[in-house]
Amino acid sequence: MLTPLTMIVAAETSRAHEIRQRPGRRRWLWRDPTDHRPHLVKGNVSEAGLVAKLFSAGASATERRSLRVVLADDHVVVRQGLKWLLEREGVAVVGEASNGVEAVRLTRHFRPEVAILDFDMPLMNGIDAVTEIVRHSPRTRTILLTADTGHQRLPEALRAGSRGFVLKNHGVAHLIRAIREVTRGGVYVSPSVSTTVAPASLAKTDFPLDRLTRRERQVLQLIAEGKKTKEIAALLGVKIKTAETHRTRIMRRVNIHETANLVRYAIRGGLTRL
Repeated sequence: MLTPLTMIVAAETSRAHEIRQRPGRRRWLWRDPTDHRPHLVKGNVSEAGLVAKLFSAGASATERRSLRVVLADDHVVVRQGLKWLLEREGVAVVGEASNGVEAVRLTRHFRPEVAILDFDMPLMNGIDAVTEIVRHSPRTRTILLTADTGHQRLPEALRAGSRGFVLKNHGVAHLIRAIREVTRGGVYVSPSVSTTVAPASLAKTDFPLDRLTRRERQVLQLIAEGKKTKEIAALLGVKIKTAETHRTRIMRRVNIHETANLVRYAIRGGLTRL
């Protein structure tokens, strides 16, 4: 029977581990506050040594190497706050991006275990960034963050290859759980999302942007963000004539021939939220 010994709380009030000792033995158990699983800390260590063992590497006290993460969000305050919270939990943020294009580039460069992406980013949205990351860095697991509590975008997120779907109005513990789950090969969806949404989400639906190619979706998003043809060509690394061809094909495929209506179409499809 394990008897309570003490509660050790770090200077940061959000981190605490319950420590228990087997009577007569210098072996310890600690309970992870994010998944509530007990872990045995090996070795005959003193109480002071145990504290150092648990907190010298932050919450990652299981002596594993830090997970490497690329973090992408176009809001600097949000990105910096998430980085601070993740690093307190022993996660190494190796790259930060303010748009989807940069997120893909950093992921291809660092090949992290996890890429955490905001749904709504300029230049390339989270869905298309996931698609690119899956193509170019297949070992990287992706997690999408969204403020959309309606969950209408979950089916498309999972079809694109995202393995995590976390609502921004949840605590960081949910993001930590998502990271752990996806690195184990699983899928994590925020608990408040209806359980009826996820099982059906991989089925094909008549999504209005399905008729466009990956490149055409990118061009449409840039058009909706107010980019001119010359700017689109420069951002995508193609000739101006090629960008014009993409624009013409988009209009023909969706049967829309005015820029204002194209913008509305992009917003309705979730490519941007202007």
